[in-house]
Amino acid sequence: MNLDDFVDLIERPDGGVRRDAEERRARLALPPGALGRLDELGEWLAAAQQRVPVEPVERPRVVLFAGDHGVAELGVSARPAGTAHRLVRAVLDGESPVAVLARRFDVPLRVVDMSLDCDPDDLPKEVTRHRVRRGSGRLDIEDALTLEEAEQAFRAGMAIADEEADGGTDLLVLGDLSVGGTTAAGTLVAALCGTDASQVTGRGGAGIDDLAWMRKCAAIRDGLRRARPVLGDQLQLLATCGGADLAAMTGFLLQSAVRRTPVILDGVVSAACALVAQRVAFRAPDWWLAGHSSGEPAQEKALDRIALDPLLDHGVTVGEGTGALLALPLVRAAAALAAELPERTAPAGDEGAGAAAAPATDDIT
Repeated sequence: MNLDDFVDLIERPDGGVRRDAEERRARLALPPGALGRLDELGEWLAAAQQRVPVEPVERPRVVLFAGDHGVAELGVSARPAGTAHRLVRAVLDGESPVAVLARRFDVPLRVVDMSLDCDPDDLPKEVTRHRVRRGSGRLDIEDALTLEEAEQAFRAGMAIADEEADGGTDLLVLGDLSVGGTTAAGTLVAALCGTDASQVTGRGGAGIDDLAWMRKCAAIRDGLRRARPVLGDQLQLLATCGGADLAAMTGFLLQSAVRRTPVILDGVVSAACALVAQRVAFRAPDWWLAGHSSGEPAQEKALDRIALDPLLDHGVTVGEGTGALLALPLVRAAAALAAELPERTAPAGDEGAGAAAAPATDDIT
């Protein structure tokens, strides 16, 4: 496949519509800056939707890509290697944080198995139908995927983005369910940002002790040696040190931008995939929001490189799309305010003044 096609396929959100949204905001009774970042979010949504006033966010969806990473065998995660299926089962049973929030927010949740290390019959067919392989290879000593598997996973992510867009989803919340995924993500970020392993190695969603941190740092260092020679080929990079879930997430992000569907990113794994996707198509990040700061150094570096500022910073480290889903009410609030707040009216006897009238701010404190 030719990834260069995405450069031509992805357009920025409509700049003219955004200016119209800014002009409408200037006509509201509230003074400039009173809503802080909510104004910016409302204008961004208007540009994405190509509508002023913006429409409410009514059909969001959480999409979680799942996979096991062979590098977890080195003890780089607080969870045992090959146990990501337990995370999936907790989501499907409604017992994980993201599942609880999705239920309370009335947001549908979709899990996609790309490379879980379990019998596919242990999970529903709608979860496993896109699986590429059983577990990804150890990125420190071997490729995580073959190039053919990476392309298969990438195309699966694209297909899922198309399914969501065709189904009417108006905002996507992206997350991952993985064991060893933050090690793969750290390797990708270090390679693309030109930094060393120690500067991107974090403690992961479940937290690891100092010895595990050193093992993780060494694994990323070894993965970096293998990643640097293929930096110019993003698909080969994902095959070398990513994994099927990360390859699928990258394809998902790019195709979502093609389909003009906004995406809220979660933690370090989705940020790493976004960084790879930015290398493919420089306009794609205009369709994404960073939901929250997870405290992972690799996420911070990736978001800085992409120029995305997290919406929330609550110290949430659980991953699994939880932090991104927490940002959804903020985005919905921005859309509602931009759509429903009234424009100021002209003072009595000056009906022609219209938008030029002074803001009615006497009752605002």
